[in-house]
Amino acid sequence: HLQSDGTPGMVDVSSKNETVREAKAQSIVYLGAEIVQHFEAAGWQNKKGSILQTAVIAGTMAAKKTADLIPLCHPLGLDSCKFETEVLSDQIVITCICRLEAKTGVEMEALTAVSVACLTVYDMVKAADRGMRIENIRLVEKTGGKSGHFKAGD
Repeated sequence: HLQSDGTPGMVDVSSKNETVREAKAQSIVYLGAEIVQHFEAAGWQNKKGSILQTAVIAGTMAAKKTADLIPLCHPLGLDSCKFETEVLSDQIVITCICRLEAKTGVEMEALTAVSVACLTVYDMVKAADRGMRIENIRLVEKTGGKSGHFKAGD
């Protein structure tokens, strides 16, 4: 994001063609088996409300605000921002797929979305376990644009 004179600036995408772009990001909140069992028994509800639904709402809001959070990131009008939450024995896997037709990619929106969704899970259940870990924030897959298709190896 440096211009020819060394000063920071947004990348100029004015000459690029609009293409359909999609990015899938994922992160994991490690809670421990006892905590997962506790919240599963409670229907993933607590005094603050629905844990997973609140995380999805927060993640969606974050995706829409990415350009306000990441310096020099292009503001994008998302066409779609969808989440999957998978509860396993000791963790919650949160996946976000962002999609749009634009001149620049949507990876940062998907990554921001899963990050904030995981932070929201932490906030919602921290009274039960402050030892949670948020790990493996990563781009899983992206399509569209000049660089084409990317899929992370497992």
